Amino acid sequence: MGGKQKQFSSVFTYASIIVGILVLLGAVFPEQFGNIAGAVASWISDTFGWYYMTVFTVILFFCIFLGISPIGKLKLGKPHDEPEFHTVSWLTMLFSAGMGIGLVFYGASEPLSHFLAPPSAEPETTAALAESMKSVLLHYGFHPWAVYGIVALGLAYAQFRKGEVGLISKTLRPVLGDRVDGPIGTMVDVLTVFVTIIGVAVSLGLGAMQINGGLNYLFGLPYNQLVQGIIIAVVTVLFIYSAWSGISKGIQYLSNLNMILAALLLIAFLILGPTLFILNMMTSTTGAYLDSLIFNSLDVAPLDPQKREWMHSWTIYYWGWWMSWSPFVGIFIARISRGRSIREFVLAVLLVPTLVSILWFSAFGLTGIDVAQSAPQIFDMPPETQLFGVLNELPLSLLLSILTVILIASFFITSADSAIFVLGMQTAFGTLSPAGFIKVIWGLALSAIAFILLLAGGETGLNALQSAAIISALPFSVVVILMTISLYKDANQERKYLGLTITPDKKRWREYINKAKNEQDK
Repeated sequence: MGGKQKQFSSVFTYASIIVGILVLLGAVFPEQFGNIAGAVASWISDTFGWYYMTVFTVILFFCIFLGISPIGKLKLGKPHDEPEFHTVSWLTMLFSAGMGIGLVFYGASEPLSHFLAPPSAEPETTAALAESMKSVLLHYGFHPWAVYGIVALGLAYAQFRKGEVGLISKTLRPVLGDRVDGPIGTMVDVLTVFVTIIGVAVSLGLGAMQINGGLNYLFGLPYNQLVQGIIIAVVTVLFIYSAWSGISKGIQYLSNLNMILAALLLIAFLILGPTLFILNMMTSTTGAYLDSLIFNSLDVAPLDPQKREWMHSWTIYYWGWWMSWSPFVGIFIARISRGRSIREFVLAVLLVPTLVSILWFSAFGLTGIDVAQSAPQIFDMPPETQLFGVLNELPLSLLLSILTVILIASFFITSADSAIFVLGMQTAFGTLSPAGFIKVIWGLALSAIAFILLLAGGETGLNALQSAAIISALPFSVVVILMTISLYKDANQERKYLGLTITPDKKRWREYINKAKNEQDK
């Protein structure tokens, strides 16, 4: 136990020191800190843009390979393990934790932004409209979920099938051997905690600002740091209570609520918006997205300055942002995916969120652009209020706006709930059931960090930590690459042992299942 306690203390202590230093610098020198972090993040985008594009593409096609290969028959757990959650709840939980709040806030604002400043087309033209929708699907489609999926697969396979504890470092044992139990493993876990804290703190701060923006637009509530602090305090109580109640209750119920509210809002946009135009463009945009998937996955626009600048502001930024979110989303998805086969997991994680994103952005984005062309003031609104500006021009605007604020808050709570579970898990020996007081500590710490940043420099401080998220994502991408190699090495070795091919060795497979059952009975 002494060794475990030491490991816990070192991971917790080192991550706390690093985050504490960054927060202190951001609080005392917000402008300078923001400028330096922004400059480093810009340098990473300029220098490693090709690297991010390549890594995301390779991971995507590796996930597809796992899904169609014999390796896909392996289960994330022992052969007799059954899924803990019903399929619908499982899908809603993984989706809510992954990017639910992003869909609500940027469902209208990102297509509007691309329509005004497209990658290569003339602004505010039909070509810009087509590019806008195709670009959004690139950012919210297969690529981010492939990265989330590979982190989740590596952890779930190592934990549920190989008996490792639930730490990212332990997934690297096939490559690094027993060095994962020493300083190298501690460094990996510290980096995981650090990346998670940075990503979630930024999200909490931005979420408070955006909820405040919606309430300001709807009810004239003041837009200031005091209101944002109250919002953080209220939401903190809610997500800590949800986390305390346990994953099978709190997050599951909230995730199901999220999907119900999101479905109602989506249906409203489909009916109240230009329905036929949405359906036609959705079909066409999906075809264009799939047709250009490989090219856009690897295109860094070396000969097109306009597109290259656009990519640095959007695609490369998103890739770094998704990478910084992959630890906590991946760990959470792994936690709820025990008993699923690798093939089932890959199909669900890649296809379901992508299909929802296609439908969601088609309805919100095309309705937003259509409405904004009749009400041009919407183009000039900040992202926090653009969706509410669109809703204001639709029938039942007040009801839909209130529903949107509730949905935003619910997604907000779910993401924070998932994150503090992951932080508790990573700082409590990888246990699947971290103590309630550990989750409360992390919840309070994350909220305090977000509020300190709001007090320190408002949007400046948050933008600085957004840049820090991009910076932290670069070293973590190396961890993800090692996880991919480790997963393939371990799973392929087991595939060979079981004789899994297109036509499996049924006798050896039965022997393996019987052996696993006998071990469980003992």
